[in-house]
Amino acid sequence: MIMLKKTSRTFFIPINRLEDGLREAVTSAYLCMRAIDEIEDHEELDNDLKVELLEGVHDVFQSSTESPDTKALLSPHRDTLPDVTTQIDDWAILCPPTVRKVVYPYIAKMSKQMAEWVNKSWTISTEEDLDKYTYSVAGMVGEMLSDIWYWYDGTESDRDKAVAFGRGLQAVNILRNKSEDLERGVDFFPDGWGKKEMIEYTRRNLKLADAYIKELKGSPAIKFCKIPLTLAHATVNLIAAGGNKLTRDAVKKLVNGTN
Repeated sequence: MIMLKKTSRTFFIPINRLEDGLREAVTSAYLCMRAIDEIEDHEELDNDLKVELLEGVHDVFQSSTESPDTKALLSPHRDTLPDVTTQIDDWAILCPPTVRKVVYPYIAKMSKQMAEWVNKSWTISTEEDLDKYTYSVAGMVGEMLSDIWYWYDGTESDRDKAVAFGRGLQAVNILRNKSEDLERGVDFFPDGWGKKEMIEYTRRNLKLADAYIKELKGSPAIKFCKIPLTLAHATVNLIAAGGNKLTRDAVKKLVNGTN
């Protein structure tokens, strides 16, 4: 939980509110996926090494059902990689054994698809490309969460809307981080798109995400979903009005309002 708070204040709060068992499953999944995301986004690693490491993580998690071992793969780079990445094995074994068969394949799948995007230099020309990218790094997280909700208490949810939930949150990040992405030579906006088109894309997915959490009804999954979705709506509205980042006080008020 200390690492979770260090890597994401936004997700620490809703994950920390989850029930025992569910909290460990979601924490494990989040930290493992954050670990590989840090490889994909790392500023000092060249693309060939990123691909090697991401494909290596894929191979480990694809073949493991108990205790993944990435030490041989990651240890040579421990001085470069952040702690959240080098400790991925610890996050993996935090996952309750009965749901590892759900979580581990998604970690493997995300690693593989991230490697493919690195190989393509994150080239996005069309909305279809954008859909594929946002699925690879966030939409499949929505799918995985739906599987975790079902594992925990039998809650059923619409998987297409679950993908839109993840995709919408990622689109907000793309809007918010455009300047930083351009500085590192990456443009996630399809050809001919400006802020207006990306805002429309984001809101379209967030609308589906709203429908997704309504269907969760009394499930504890709502505790996880409401906070990031509320913050996503507020952020896209702020960006549309010419702003960029919610203040800490604004975030606190919005989070408190989800109780």
